Amino acid sequence: MSFKLSTIAIGLLTGLVSMAPVGSAASVPSLSGNVFGEVHNSAGVVQMGATVFLYNRYDELVRQVMTDRTGKFVFEGLSPDVYSVRVILASFFPALRKNIAVSPGSENRLNINLSTMLSSIEVIPSANSKGTLMTDDWKWVLRTSSSTRPVLRLLPASISSSTRRHSDIFSETRGLLRVSGGDGDPENGRAGQDLGTSFALATVLNGSSRVRLSGRIGYLANSGLPAAGFRTTYSRDQDGTAGPQVSVTVHQVFFAGPGAPASEAFAMRTGSIGVKDQVQVLDQLRLEYGVNMESIYFLGRVNHLSPFARATYDLGKNGSVRVAFSAGTQPGDLMKHDVEAQLSDLNRDLAQLTYLPQVSRSGDRMRLQRTENWEAGYELVRGSRKYSANVYSEDVRDAAYSMSAGDGFVPQGELLPDLNSRNFLFDVGDYRRLGYSGAITQTVGENIELTIAAGRTSALTADSQDVPAPVTGQDVRSLIHTARRSWATARASAVLPGPQTRVSTSYGWTDFRTLMPTHIALTGNTYQDEGWNVGIRQPLPAITGMKGRVEATAEIRNALAQGYLPVNAGGRRAVLTNSPRSLRGGLNFQF
Repeated sequence: MSFKLSTIAIGLLTGLVSMAPVGSAASVPSLSGNVFGEVHNSAGVVQMGATVFLYNRYDELVRQVMTDRTGKFVFEGLSPDVYSVRVILASFFPALRKNIAVSPGSENRLNINLSTMLSSIEVIPSANSKGTLMTDDWKWVLRTSSSTRPVLRLLPASISSSTRRHSDIFSETRGLLRVSGGDGDPENGRAGQDLGTSFALATVLNGSSRVRLSGRIGYLANSGLPAAGFRTTYSRDQDGTAGPQVSVTVHQVFFAGPGAPASEAFAMRTGSIGVKDQVQVLDQLRLEYGVNMESIYFLGRVNHLSPFARATYDLGKNGSVRVAFSAGTQPGDLMKHDVEAQLSDLNRDLAQLTYLPQVSRSGDRMRLQRTENWEAGYELVRGSRKYSANVYSEDVRDAAYSMSAGDGFVPQGELLPDLNSRNFLFDVGDYRRLGYSGAITQTVGENIELTIAAGRTSALTADSQDVPAPVTGQDVRSLIHTARRSWATARASAVLPGPQTRVSTSYGWTDFRTLMPTHIALTGNTYQDEGWNVGIRQPLPAITGMKGRVEATAEIRNALAQGYLPVNAGGRRAVLTNSPRSLRGGLNFQF
């Protein structure tokens, strides 16, 4: 044995001997952590019999204990993760604390103060954790041993960026490829009736930065002109939760009437930057807020800001209360209406790509539809049943709806080709309405979900009197006004055993002689649908040697063509609707 190796061995042996009294604790380093604490009231009196719940990062109950006669409790042997703690005791307001990070060998002490108004939980991390992977004695030996210091200096240099594996940089990579064709979804904006391809890719960079890229490329079926959109989203995890999210979205779409040459098409180009963040104001109060800054070039240029915010107060077993506000374009980041779009962040990004500014044309000038929405909602879960209710105030300016009319019904300067159909878009003017709704969702087993929703709000009606020719756009708008109407929707979705086919169907009823604008709730799922709708998702056999899964999709909306508003002017007749009958189908490949 060489002199240098002997020196190293002597140094390590000296370290082991110096730690002999604590050798049993250091020989098997702890890979788990502990959470313990004490519960007392505002006067400092310890509380016995308080129930303490421990949840994981997915809000699933992991453990449950009760405080002893000294008001103390402990959760031992916890795997490294992010946890939440909830404390309940009769006569006191529940206390909730989220994002409690448990690392290997850590000991997190909780100081819980119960009150009749605002209870609180204070996290006090322990400075001296006995089960850490490297004790202070080991660190002192390695720092003071002359034989080990040169080795420690060489170790960082031996791991260079060139030798890092690809998997260390990119992780949790997922993708979605969709080929579809047919009519567009009028609830999702003006991006439809196309035959094209959509893709989405999500990955995590260096373990904390989440990046998503999605795109949509296709050709409009009513004109053969191209349409494209791309979206990039970035967020960075902070203490196990998603941090601020920044997204950049661009679109380019050509409007052209049925049979019109490409030289007569109108090009619309949009670019937007969206910022969204959330903050835990109190243990029970969470605030989500953001703004979308958008620039639209179409028959001129328009720049506008669309702020939005939503506050959620958690009442524990008594449900939750939400209050939301938005102005300008609809905030897709807060929308909860489309169930399929909530399946994954990839589907949400693809859904966001379909949200184009709702524009119309009046006097050869672009009109941008803007909506100001104030909303309050309540949601309660009792076992397999969920109750929700909301009330809202909606102020819409330059509302754009699809119009089917013959040539010369109104001047061409009042119409814009509709991307969702072979009709045109018409500016019906401004309206304001108040509404309320409620819904009950019942889950039957693991594969069936039933929902019944109903509400009352204002719909658009038209006077039966005629307007003498020549007819202007303002003449038609003067015939349209609001009237109070009720609506109801029944929805069912199921996963068939065996083939695992996912089938969903709904029927929305209202006064079909009126035009019922769809309110997309920001505070809950109220499912305001129009007419009869059917959706099918069928998994297909996997391709040999290829990871992922393939499924076929088909969807028909407003199959019975209900909810069309007739308008008479100049001895002629036109029809307005916000939900034209549409049919779509495609293939999805997810990996």
